Amino acid sequence: MQITFHGAARAVTGSMHLLEVNDQRVLLECGLFQGRRAETYERNLNFPFDPATIDAVVLSHAHIDHSGNLPNLVKQGFRGAIWSTAATRNLSAYMLLDSGHIQEKDVEYVNKGRRRKGEAPIDPIYTQEDARACLSYFVSVGMERSVPVADGVKVTFYEAGHILGSAIVVLEIREHKTGKEWRIVFSGDLGREEMAILRSPTVIREADILLMESTYGNRLHDSYESARHRLGDIIVRTTKRRGKVIVPAFAVGRTQELVYALNQLDAAGDIPQLPVFVDSPLAVNATDVFRMHPEAWDSDVEKFLSADGRRSPFDYPNIEYVRDVRRSKQLNFLTEPAVIISASGMAESGRILHHLKNNIGDPENTILIVSFQAQETLGRRILEGAKQVRIFGEEYTVRADVEHINGYSAHADQAELLEWANHFDKPRLQKTFLVHGEEEASFTLAEKLRNQGHREVEVPVRGQKFSF
Repeated sequence: MQITFHGAARAVTGSMHLLEVNDQRVLLECGLFQGRRAETYERNLNFPFDPATIDAVVLSHAHIDHSGNLPNLVKQGFRGAIWSTAATRNLSAYMLLDSGHIQEKDVEYVNKGRRRKGEAPIDPIYTQEDARACLSYFVSVGMERSVPVADGVKVTFYEAGHILGSAIVVLEIREHKTGKEWRIVFSGDLGREEMAILRSPTVIREADILLMESTYGNRLHDSYESARHRLGDIIVRTTKRRGKVIVPAFAVGRTQELVYALNQLDAAGDIPQLPVFVDSPLAVNATDVFRMHPEAWDSDVEKFLSADGRRSPFDYPNIEYVRDVRRSKQLNFLTEPAVIISASGMAESGRILHHLKNNIGDPENTILIVSFQAQETLGRRILEGAKQVRIFGEEYTVRADVEHINGYSAHADQAELLEWANHFDKPRLQKTFLVHGEEEASFTLAEKLRNQGHREVEVPVRGQKFSF
């Protein structure tokens, strides 16, 4: 048996891990890498293996850094099944189509520059049509139901509490040649114990090999309650200045958490009555999927709805979900205080760029960062205090107030990761691999795990292969 780490190794994007056993090749995740434009295009376009040789894909959740290159995998010859939960499949339908649209628009923009330089045009990594074709390969599985996905490989999904449908992946493997049996646990992305809306991550106790995320392996989060109070305070302060709060937020997960928090603040009378706009077609569609899966909501949501007579965590009188471009453009003319939540969460593409362009230079406004910001992204530059930023090729001075709330992270922090990992039977656990984390976070968590009795903790580099 071999495991090769092809993505999200000492990085937080492009998750992709290849399991080879019994002459079968099972791919855990197939995410898009995000970074500098040239590197991103080449790396996402070209797989480090022949897609036609992959027998199955197991997908932990729908975020694009985990699912986003699936249409390209199918385009290049993959013909197996993509195994996921039902909610992940439903979210992926919207997210992959949206990603295909972004690929097309990005290439259209790049090719304008290439034409001016006399260079040949390039093709998108995949199109909306490719994304649509990919969806027919999904096979949905309920939580805690074991299914065979390859010869000698069974998969069971458990609640990960990260976003709707997110799963911890447990693989039961039997090697035919040696008779060895392995239990591999892949955490996917782990949510938090007090995560809003969703249930907490499942405790897993038995594993021979653990693949575990480490996004916040060196940091602690604020609590959800303190994050909600800070959100209310920022809205109140900005409203008193007659300004707008502009929030770059991931369309899936973070947007729904923010809307629920605003719903709670409104119900308690802790914020003034002001319009809230969710300006992202993907976020609007994703919220519809959240409404479709009340079985995934935790008991706190039910208590809130019963106590305040509200029909949904995502609906209250002041909120408007914006789908069409015309309405989105009209938000540019707002003169009254408002909250605008828009994608993308790292401010790299989408409608949020228009809202930043139109509002970042006004000191009455607030740019509120609530999502993880990867290196080299516009969101990261704003968060780190850049005075000048480039949007749509033009320079803008940052005069708006910049605030940061880290309590809304959908990822477990260092303490929560350690607590989850320490439930494993340590004498049985032979090896732990830390993935999906920048180097400092992964190495810090690795040292903490070793100090707490975990043996053989590795932080693999991209392309590194391990045999068992």
